[in-house]
Amino acid sequence: MLEKEMCFRQFISFFIIYVFVSTGAHSSQKDQIIEKLENIKNVSFKFSQIIKDKIEEGSCSIYYPKKIFCKYSDQTGKILVSNGETLVIKVKSSGAYYLYPIEKTPLNLILDKDFLIKKINEIEIVENDKENIIFEIIEENQKLKIFFDKKNFLINGWKTTDIYNNENLMIISAVKINEKLNEEIFILPKK
Repeated sequence: MLEKEMCFRQFISFFIIYVFVSTGAHSSQKDQIIEKLENIKNVSFKFSQIIKDKIEEGSCSIYYPKKIFCKYSDQTGKILVSNGETLVIKVKSSGAYYLYPIEKTPLNLILDKDFLIKKINEIEIVENDKENIIFEIIEENQKLKIFFDKKNFLINGWKTTDIYNNENLMIISAVKINEKLNEEIFILPKK
């Protein structure tokens, strides 16, 4: 009986230490992610975007709050621009020009650094794999999974559902922060 009691106590002690250490590791990761976000004014990166088995690549610059410029590297001449209020997707090859209020798109959440910091403070890590720390944010019927690099705590991707109910996976690489940007790139293009 005494042996079983000692084993049970050891198990409880181990369990308490495990919970304490793993919770501390997660909060430390959250703190480091938040600290990185707080110190970022802008971020530039290369991307691979996957929507319905279609892969598009290019480069983007984000200037907080809510400004983004993306140039796709395919032959269409596609660009995506937000001035903080409106999002435009322009495709030179077809002449297509799409205009959306930023608050109606998932980018409204991704491009709002203060919102991300607040939400990351409030929620728990949903997945912590070999390379990524992943948070899931649900806000105003929009679902966002956001990935942070486990080594440098910078954002390295996200997964959203667009207005047409398509899953959109954005994988980021070659991340550069706080570089000098020409703010004219965030001026909306004409039709």
